[in-house]
Amino acid sequence: MQTASLFDEPSHFDRERLRNRLAALASQNIFIGTSSWKYEGWLGQIYTRDRYLTRGRFSQKRFQDECLSEYAETFRIVCGDFSFYQFPSQEYWRRLFGSAPPDLQFAFKVPEDVTVKQFPRHPRYGARAGDDNSSFLNAALFQSAFLDLLAPYQPRVAALILEFGSFPRQCFADTGAFLEQLDPFLAALPRDFRYAVEIRNPEFLSPEYFACLRSHGVAHVFSSWTRMPEIGVQMHLPPARTADFTLARALLRRGRAYEDAVAKFTPYSHVQDPNPETRDALRLLIAHARERHQPSYIFVNNRLEGNAPETIEAITDA
Repeated sequence: MQTASLFDEPSHFDRERLRNRLAALASQNIFIGTSSWKYEGWLGQIYTRDRYLTRGRFSQKRFQDECLSEYAETFRIVCGDFSFYQFPSQEYWRRLFGSAPPDLQFAFKVPEDVTVKQFPRHPRYGARAGDDNSSFLNAALFQSAFLDLLAPYQPRVAALILEFGSFPRQCFADTGAFLEQLDPFLAALPRDFRYAVEIRNPEFLSPEYFACLRSHGVAHVFSSWTRMPEIGVQMHLPPARTADFTLARALLRRGRAYEDAVAKFTPYSHVQDPNPETRDALRLLIAHARERHQPSYIFVNNRLEGNAPETIEAITDA
């Protein structure tokens, strides 16, 4: 059982006002949500403690199983990061989509078995740690193990995100070498879904990279991450808008490691380190989305400032 401090109702957070703001933006095809959703630190903000009581005690299992439905009472979209670590089964997809109302949209990260060139030397990779990935950008595997199982829910999927971690020089000598593998993969994808590419090698932000994405109607993900240029900088690169939709992910403050953000911000109950530059960039992205009249998807991570709902509340404040 969590400590009682997690269940205090924050007096400043106005869930109904945020819900109304997000609904107004969604009516303009601008969808703002969070990266994942199972955070007990949001109790009293997005979640109501009493909904997850079993015999008078907070049930973590009940919360994990049922909180997506309450999430959808405020947000119209969510990004599922879980799919990066696995190929979800048919039963998993059935349970997930069945646990949320039909008007909640999803974005999903593509499994790392498709996007990792070389498995990191990390204990969770076991015997594969340090090995080359034989399934890297394997379009047939991606189709059979992911897209085919997700196809029944395609109308509820806003976009699929191909997140490429930072490649060492031994993987790709330059941008051209990366594009030689990326281009045929994107060409092989069915057009039933929207796709977006997130890179973490700043040197790849070249006209050739953007031209490759544009030729396939694939969006560049405007992402804030420890070693990438700020979202505002990326937005002003002339060829950076490569598709008929926009996708942004506010993940980390530039220069801050993921592990440091986890240690600093857990349990993600409130903003601890406001990031005005990223907030301004996201507000500008919203303004551009209104002008372009094209679908736009913005996802905010707890690890950007400490609490994604409060960050979203701030960027949508009129």
